Amino acid sequence: MVQQLPPQTATEIIYPDSDGQPMSDNTKQFRWIVTIKENLEILFANALDVFVAGDLLWYPVEGNNKIRTAPDIMVVFGRPKGDRGSYKQWQEENVIPQVVFEILSPGNRAVEMLKKAIFYQAYGVEEYYIYDPEDIKLTGLIRSGNLLEPVDEMNGWTSPRLGIRFELKEDTLEIYRPDGQKFLTSVELDQLREQESQRAEEERQRAEEERQRADNAIAQLEQEQQRYQALIERLRDRGIDPEQL
Repeated sequence: MVQQLPPQTATEIIYPDSDGQPMSDNTKQFRWIVTIKENLEILFANALDVFVAGDLLWYPVEGNNKIRTAPDIMVVFGRPKGDRGSYKQWQEENVIPQVVFEILSPGNRAVEMLKKAIFYQAYGVEEYYIYDPEDIKLTGLIRSGNLLEPVDEMNGWTSPRLGIRFELKEDTLEIYRPDGQKFLTSVELDQLREQESQRAEEERQRAEEERQRADNAIAQLEQEQQRYQALIERLRDRGIDPEQL
């Protein structure tokens, strides 16, 4: 008697949402990651098909959970906004993240950036930016065919995909939106909102003062008219025609 063996079932592949690595090594790196990510989200707030994420694992190949990386920031055009545990490319209509950013830190140096450059080149990233906040150094790699080629001059460079402009100053990097507004930290954004609120309140108070002055002028005019009318009535009571005066 031949005994049939049960069919083998494929082992389910788990794609972890975390690689066990911290998002950042220090406060400066964390601040830059948050600043760039949040400002990009503000920039594309009304674009429903632009997805921006920070420190999200990207799996480009179905069936292999070892091929993965977590860009500090990535921008994906052509995918809806929304929460994700990871970016599984085959579940995203195979749309590749077009732009990625990495912020250097003491534990995330050149060798790691080179590994990531090889990964991003192999899996189709169009623009790869690396910023070192310690040395105020910005590197850009732009896709040309199958390769990511370095940008010769990053100071004043405008991202083809994002439309943002990079300006290297003596002590920092400044990033500008297409409308000329500078990327701000969360504290600076809050201060700006407070200033706008204060200006709006001052404008409201000025408008209220103008309205009050106008009301007072009208009231004064009405009082003058009443006094004038009372004088006319007194003259007439005495038999004097004001029009003959």
